[in-house]
Amino acid sequence: MTREEIYESVKEVLVEALGVDDDEVTPKAIITSDLGAESIDFLDIVFQLEQAFGFKIAQGELFPEGVASDPEYVQDGKVTDRGIADLKAKMPHFDFAPVEADRKIESVAKIFTVDAIVSFCQRKLAAA
Repeated sequence: MTREEIYESVKEVLVEALGVDDDEVTPKAIITSDLGAESIDFLDIVFQLEQAFGFKIAQGELFPEGVASDPEYVQDGKVTDRGIADLKAKMPHFDFAPVEADRKIESVAKIFTVDAIVSFCQRKLAAA
């Protein structure tokens, strides 16, 4: 599949899972703030991506769990150097520039863009 084909499939999944309009799903759209995804939606997104692409996504592989409550990753409301390094290693498909620029834990949500999900799916398909 080409990156454009992957993008179109991801777009369809997000429109279905989040009930947003097709034109709202742009590469730079942030899944939470721009498209309104909540934590419960992440399960549906993962399920639908698995169905659309035919691969399995391990728990926490696409959307990490427990980051905010782990003192190795977050201290005083800010992501630690170790937190960024570990997350980058676990999630090479994400652009961590927003978190590196603003270490507040709230900045982590900014990395969950449509483009990041496309990159994730592209890597999964390439590895299969």
